[in-house]
Amino acid sequence: MKKLILSVIILQVIVACGNKEEKKKDSTPKIESRNPKGLMIAYYNNDSIKDGFDYYKKEDALVTKKQKAFQSELQRRSNEYETFIQRKDQEARNGLLSENEIMLAQQKAQQMQAAIMQYQQTEGAKIEEETMKKLEAINKKIEALGKKYCELHKIDILFIHGQGGQLNYIHSSMDVTKEFINFLNDNQSQIEKDLN
Repeated sequence: MKKLILSVIILQVIVACGNKEEKKKDSTPKIESRNPKGLMIAYYNNDSIKDGFDYYKKEDALVTKKQKAFQSELQRRSNEYETFIQRKDQEARNGLLSENEIMLAQQKAQQMQAAIMQYQQTEGAKIEEETMKKLEAINKKIEALGKKYCELHKIDILFIHGQGGQLNYIHSSMDVTKEFINFLNDNQSQIEKDLN
């Protein structure tokens, strides 16, 4: 009797295992459906702000001018250092410098090199800080004007679209980049007044 019960149990287990179908996991998102009637969503391309927004271009040109002047001065100092090194090296090879003059030349070369590094660090940091402050101020104004633009045109959500951004896809019919840049340019005087 025990063997019969045991055989029936084993048979049931084998049948159950053989007939067991794998259930596929449901990948349908569990999102509550809402009525989007009246909801207005738009976006603008962030990269286009740099190309089309006049105030941004003006501020960027000022920073770029300072960066070029910095690079030019850094190059001038580096060239002066290299010329000094080469001249003193040639004089030493020709036997025109005493040991004391060679030591003085080495000290001056070290001072020149230290001055170049100091200039590079301090002035470079100043330009970087100024650039960050300008970008931060511009972004705050764009955000404020973005709100004004949305209120004016009854837009509920205004996304910023750009490479590496949070939006994977958004239909081009929602693109208001051109119109938003025109709005920014029209309100540029307000931004300039607020930033100065």
